[in-house]
Formats: sequence, C-alpha cells, structure tokens
Amino acid sequence: MTIGLPDIIGLGGSSLVVIAYAYSNLASKINFILFNLLNLAGALMLMYSLSVHFNLASMALEYVWITIALFGLFKAIRGRSR
Repeated sequence: MTIGLPDIIGLGGSSLVVIAYAYSNLASKINFILFNLLNLAGALMLMYSLSVHFNLASMALEYVWITIALFGLFKAIRGRSR
C-alpha cells in the first residue's frame, strides 16, 4: 500500500475535523468562527481526497459538512459584526 498526496491531504482533513470536535468539547467558550473554519477546511481536504479515492456516502457527508460549516461561519461572522 502506498500513501500518496491525496491520502496525506485526507488525513490532514480528518485531523482538522477531529481537532474541531475536541475543541468544541474542551473549550470553556467556543470561537464559532474558528470552529467552523476548522470544519470547513477539514471537509474540503477530505473532499479532495475523496475525488481521487471516490466513495459516494463519504462524499455526500462532506457536502453536508461543508454546507453546515458555511452556514455556521456566516452566522458567526454576522453575529460578531452586531
């Protein structure tokens, strides 16, 4: 088994999603911009990996993950500007 660049990027994306999840459980106060940016970056990196090693169920999950992260990011930025 060889590990290529898409695998490394996918592992990095998985790491970012796990870091965001851990952060949301460990932080006393969540920075929702940081939280959603970590999730968005992780999901985009995973999508890149999935575009090389395609899996329909995982790709669908990443589309949903990106949509939720973008919505959360928009909401956090809008709330901060008030």
